[in-house]
Parts: sequence; C-alpha cells; structure tokens
Amino acid sequence: MAALAAPSAFFVDQFARLRTAAAAGPIVDLACGRGRHTLPTARKRLPIVGVDRDRDRLVELCSAARGEHLRVSALCADLEAPAGFPLKSRSCGAILVFRYLHRPLAPAISDALLPGGVLVYETFASAQREMGWGPTNPAFLLQPGELPELFGDLEILESWEGVVAGPRPEAVGRLVARRRPHA
Repeated sequence: MAALAAPSAFFVDQFARLRTAAAAGPIVDLACGRGRHTLPTARKRLPIVGVDRDRDRLVELCSAARGEHLRVSALCADLEAPAGFPLKSRSCGAILVFRYLHRPLAPAISDALLPGGVLVYETFASAQREMGWGPTNPAFLLQPGELPELFGDLEILESWEGVVAGPRPEAVGRLVARRRPHA
C-alpha cells in the first residue's frame, strides 16, 4: 500500500471550523479514497464518515484506521449513480470534498448540511491543464468563479482560486461555506 499524500494545507487550516461543526453532527468526507483527509480528521478525535465508490480503497482506509486505533466509519456508494447520494437532508455537521467534482451533486451536498453546517471544498481548476499533470477533462475542472456559484444557496465564508506553489504546482478552487443557522 502506497503512502498517503499529506492532507491539503487548506484542509489543515479548517480544523477549528471542523471541530465546531462536529459538535452538531458527523463530518463526511465525500470521494474519500484511502483517507487523505479522513484519517487526519479521525486523529483529531472528530466523528468522520468516509464515502467512496471504491470498496478496495475503503478497506485500506479502515485497515489504516484500525492500525492507529482510530474511529472511522466507511460507506461504499457511487455518488454519481441515480440513487447514489447516501446522505440524508440536514444530517451532517460538515462535508469535505477534495479533488472531486460532479456538479449535479451540489444541491444534495448543500441539503445534507445541518443548519450551521460547514462545507470545505477544494478541487482542480481549469488552469490545471497548463500544469502538465492532473485532469484535463473540463468535466473535472472548475471554471473561474464556478465553485461559489455552485453553492450560492450557502453562506460563503471563504473562496479562493489560484495556483498553489510546491514541487507540483496545482491550480485549484477553494471554498468554505456554511448553511445558514436558520435555513
């Protein structure tokens, strides 16, 4: 099993918000893969559910969690299938989405947040095509200004688009949004 990449710095910066949101309900990591963001959340002793369609990756996630004596729930679901979105309305304290974009899910993601619940989202932007690696299909790349528009029904707390420097620069869009407390 290959080592997991370090969690996104943007994700790490959101721990205080996630801790507050977790007091209201579980945190759900959509398209979690092997747990790049699920495991660090569990290490902070926050309630976390990893959702992915790849059963083998979820097995790896659960094995890693057991090896560290962490509490992680895993749910196998194809988020893009007609009945694949597994979250009930107003059931999540926070939702994490990293490196995944399926635009038709935006309303269901918003609806799954409890009042005051937080969405933390980071994924590739169209400028990623110029980086020489990563997705090139426009279906998987945000257009400028698109992420806040997809979640316009939420209160936008932070929104940023640009290139993150590093050994492999990444063009990303980032968003932190909250379901209004009285919505």
